[in-house]
Amino acid sequence: MGGTKMTHTPELPLEMRRNGFDLVEELAQVRDGEGVLRTRSPFGGTAYLVCRYEDVREVLSDPERFSSGRTPFDAAGELDEDERARMRAGLLPAFDPPEHTRLRRILTPEFTVRRMRRLQPRVEEIVQTALDDLEQADKPADLVAHFALPVPSLVICELLGVPYADRAGFQERSARLLDTSSPEQQAAARQEERAYMAGLVARARKEPGEDMLGMLIRDHGDDLSTDELVGIASLLLLAGHETTSNMLGLGTLALLRYPDQLAMIRENPSLVEPAVEELLRWLSIVQGPAVMRTTTTDVEIAGHAIPTDSLLILSPPSANRDPAFIDDPDTLDLSRGAIGHLAFGHGVHHCLGAPLARMEMRIAFPALLEHFPGLALADPDEQADFKNFSAVYGLNSLRVTW
Repeated sequence: MGGTKMTHTPELPLEMRRNGFDLVEELAQVRDGEGVLRTRSPFGGTAYLVCRYEDVREVLSDPERFSSGRTPFDAAGELDEDERARMRAGLLPAFDPPEHTRLRRILTPEFTVRRMRRLQPRVEEIVQTALDDLEQADKPADLVAHFALPVPSLVICELLGVPYADRAGFQERSARLLDTSSPEQQAAARQEERAYMAGLVARARKEPGEDMLGMLIRDHGDDLSTDELVGIASLLLLAGHETTSNMLGLGTLALLRYPDQLAMIRENPSLVEPAVEELLRWLSIVQGPAVMRTTTTDVEIAGHAIPTDSLLILSPPSANRDPAFIDDPDTLDLSRGAIGHLAFGHGVHHCLGAPLARMEMRIAFPALLEHFPGLALADPDEQADFKNFSAVYGLNSLRVTW
C-alpha cells in the first residue's frame, strides 16, 4: 500500500451524540424508557449511563454513595499511582469531602456574587473591545475567534494572572484535553498544561501579584502544596474560558437560528437573565466523560441494581431535556428561565465559577445584539462546525456578517 498509514476514528459514544442542538433519538429513548443503559466505559469495562433528571440530580446530590474521588482519571493508563496523585492534586472535581470541602472553602470567596459585581465594569470593557475587533474584521468573520473565545479567555487570564499573550498555547492545549477521541493526546496535553502552570506558580511564589494566584499564595501558601496550586490554576483556566466561550458561540447560533427568540431579547433586555438560564438548560454543553461518578455501595437507579465500584456516566443534556423536569423540553423558550437545570451541576460540586459565567453571558449577549443590529449567519445553509468529540460541546467556528 505504499506505506500509507491508516487512521481510525473512534465511534462517538451515545452520551456525546447530538443532532445539532438536539439529543439523538436513541438517547431520548433510553431516558424515556429504561432510564439507565449499560454501556462501555472510556477506561475499559462496563459503565452505566444515567439519563433522567431526577436520577442525575440524585447522583450529584450524594457524594457518599456516588464518589468523584474513586472515579478513574487516566484514560490512557500511562501514569503510575504517584504520578496520578500528583496530576489530580488541586482538581476539585476529582475529590470527595472532606478534601473537596477544604479546597472549595479556600476558593469560594473569590467567586461570590459581590466579588463578581466588582469585576463587571472590566468585563464590560473586555466585551466592548472584542466587539470592536469583530467589527474591524473582514466580513464574513468568525465570531468564535473574534468574540466568543477572546472574552472569557481575557477575563480568566486577568483573574488568575495568566499572561494573555499565552492564550494561543492554552487554548490549543485545552482543545486537546477535552477531545475524547485520543486518550494519549489528552494525557500529553495534561502533562504540558501542568508544566506550563508549574512555571507560573513558581514565578508567583517569588513575586505574588494582585491576581487570584497571588492571593492564593499569600493567604494560603502554607496550606496548599505546589501541585495543588498548579491543579487549581489549571482547572480554573480550562473551565473559565472553555465553557463560557462555547456557550457564547452556541448561544449566538441558537439565537440566529431562532429569530423570534432573538427578537424577544432585543425588544425586552430585561429578559436576558431568564434567557441565559434557558440557553444553559437547552444547550447543556458539559457532557460525557466530564460528568462521571463511581458507586461506593450497591445502589438502585431507575429500578436497575448497580453494584459497588461501578462507573456511572451522567447525561446533563438528557436530564435537562427530560419532560418530567420541564414542559415541552425540546423547545427553546427564553422567557421561561429554566430554574433547577443541571448545566452547572448540582450539590457539593456545583460549578464554582457559575456567577462569573452568568455575568459574562448577561453582559455579552445583549452587547453583541446591540452592537450588530444586522447580525446574521454568513451562509444560513452552511452546516455548523460542531465539536462532536469534545467533553464540552461547542463550535469550532461560526461565520457571521452584519
